[in-house]
Amino acid sequence: MKVITICGSLKFEPEIKLCTERLALEGNCVLSIIYPTLKDKSAYTAEQLERLNISHKKKIDLSDAIFVVNKNGYIGSSTKSEIEYAKANGKEVLFLESGC
Repeated sequence: MKVITICGSLKFEPEIKLCTERLALEGNCVLSIIYPTLKDKSAYTAEQLERLNISHKKKIDLSDAIFVVNKNGYIGSSTKSEIEYAKANGKEVLFLESGC
C-alpha cells in the first residue's frame, strides 16, 4: 500500500474526487486536498492560507508519492511548487494525464 497525496487545482474538484476514490479502491492510502468552505480566497487571512499550505506539504512529507490531477495538461503555480517540493524530497510524482 502506497500513501499518496493528491495535488491539483481546486477547479478540478470532481476529477480530484474521482481520482481519490479510484486510488483508494486500488489499495492506496490517499491524502486529499482540503476544500475551502469560503469560495473567495480573500476571505481567509494570509496566516490561514499559509497554514493550509504547510498542512498540504506535511501530507507530501508523509507520502510515498503525489498524484497530480492535471486535467487538459493544466498545472497551476501552487501545484508546480508542490511537484518541485515532492521531487526535492524524493517522492514519486504521478500524473492523471501523461506528457508532463
